Amino acid sequence: MNEAEIRKYAELMRELDLTGLEVTENGCVVRLERTPAAPVLPRETVAVPPAPPVPAAAPQEGTTEVTSPMVGVFYAAPAENAEPFVKVGDRVKRGQTLCIVEAMKLMNEIMAELDGEIVEVCAQNGQVVDFGCPLFRIKGQ
Repeated sequence: MNEAEIRKYAELMRELDLTGLEVTENGCVVRLERTPAAPVLPRETVAVPPAPPVPAAAPQEGTTEVTSPMVGVFYAAPAENAEPFVKVGDRVKRGQTLCIVEAMKLMNEIMAELDGEIVEVCAQNGQVVDFGCPLFRIKGQ
């Protein structure tokens, strides 16, 4: 099978809006795949702008901010129906797990960097957090 024939089959896929095609010709097998095209929205559809980001509250004096080291999903507890790792008022030790940030299907435990008391939980369970986004504020001992 030559390049012109393969291009002909690729064009046929586009015309028929196929996502896959397998052709067997003279003992040669060629499989073509493509991702489906994004749906075209009608012209009268109005795009709604995203909500403006809510500015984080200013850190309290004497507190240390624990920020997300990556973009991911914040989980306050080890499982859906489990108690959160920590809550406001809890005393934590350096190295204690505060939460999990899931990134690319990997669960990354975020640890306390100092001994202290949790004075604020800045993210909500299941919230997508960006790199540098505040997760907790800890008042050091």
